[in-house]
Amino acid sequence: MIDFQALAKKYGTPLYIYDLDHMTRQFEKLKEAFRGRKSLLAYAVKANSNLSVISHFAKLGSGADCVSIGEVRRALLAGIPKYKILFSGVGKRDDEIKEAIESDILYINVESEAELGRVEMIAKEMSKEARISIRVNPNVDPKTHPYISTGLHENKFGVDMDTAKRMYITAKNSSNLDPVGIHFHIGSQLTELEPIKEASEIVADMVRSLAAIDIDLKFFDVGGGLGVRYNDETTIEPYDYAQAILGTLKGLDLTIVCEPGRFLTANAGYFLTKVLYEKVNGEKRFVVVDGAMNDLIRPSLYNAFHKVEVVGKKEENKTPADIVGPVCESGDFLAKEYPLPPLEHGDLLVLHSAGAYGFGMGSNYNTRGRSAEVVIENGKDRLVRKRENFEDLIALEKEFLEA
Repeated sequence: MIDFQALAKKYGTPLYIYDLDHMTRQFEKLKEAFRGRKSLLAYAVKANSNLSVISHFAKLGSGADCVSIGEVRRALLAGIPKYKILFSGVGKRDDEIKEAIESDILYINVESEAELGRVEMIAKEMSKEARISIRVNPNVDPKTHPYISTGLHENKFGVDMDTAKRMYITAKNSSNLDPVGIHFHIGSQLTELEPIKEASEIVADMVRSLAAIDIDLKFFDVGGGLGVRYNDETTIEPYDYAQAILGTLKGLDLTIVCEPGRFLTANAGYFLTKVLYEKVNGEKRFVVVDGAMNDLIRPSLYNAFHKVEVVGKKEENKTPADIVGPVCESGDFLAKEYPLPPLEHGDLLVLHSAGAYGFGMGSNYNTRGRSAEVVIENGKDRLVRKRENFEDLIALEKEFLEA
């Protein structure tokens, strides 16, 4: 059990708390599911990019899936070996591509013909060969929130199968490109197995057709997206997930690359916030807290649900309330119409499942410093990112202020 009151007293609120032991269990569960096949679990750094979290996964043998050169640098700094790092993302700048090639990472996930051309040109200028994988778009409906769907033609990610084949032939014939993998990722928070299996079958057939023209790939990158329980979702067991993918790869000798993020961190994280006031407008009840949309934007952005727990108080006589923060926006809420007991100044609320896409999507809107981050491991807590103060917020501007 986590002593939220003690943590609030020690570190203040709002506060992010991460259970590293939970992350370990999730990682080992997924690793075990792919046991018996060559595989690489490459942690999706965007889910939670705290250096101590990445370092924890590095110690477990994880790789890293990165979507900016900043994330590549974070992964290297946190101890992820360069040969386990992938660089994905739709809009890579020339300097990012150059640095990725110089860093000698495992491969660059290419998202378009135009990007392939840039990678080839930059590699040629550097007199190097760039290892690449191509992100294909299998046009499979992932049955998830439209904002986190990525595998349909209407999404910005990847290329269709015909374009991909043309790109592989270009790469094969280039002295500056080495096509080593194929990548697909149909969406995030996936809770149905059939779309994953369907996409994997389509992409595996593509691998076979490439082998027929002497393009032999080494890596089969299935992306991430394995869903977790926020409320009452029925989730996919890692074993079933692995078997669905492995069943499509008969006759293929490939290293499976998996990019888990949310699956590893979401339910390991908690967002702790303090009640400031209660107020009632007509029949509408509001609970005003010190955490806000700049700290945790998922409810505002996706209408995402986070279970709310009142710390150290009997949950009796509950009535619906909107949990809102101090940010000057009507969209600043952490929950809508959530049943809560009567609350007083100083009471603590914990939002569960906040370990993924929480702090990382935060901002300094309204000149608010971002929360501190704390990890718990083997029952002991430690600070892994200090709370931002006003001086931190103005550090990059202050020197330009005219007298």
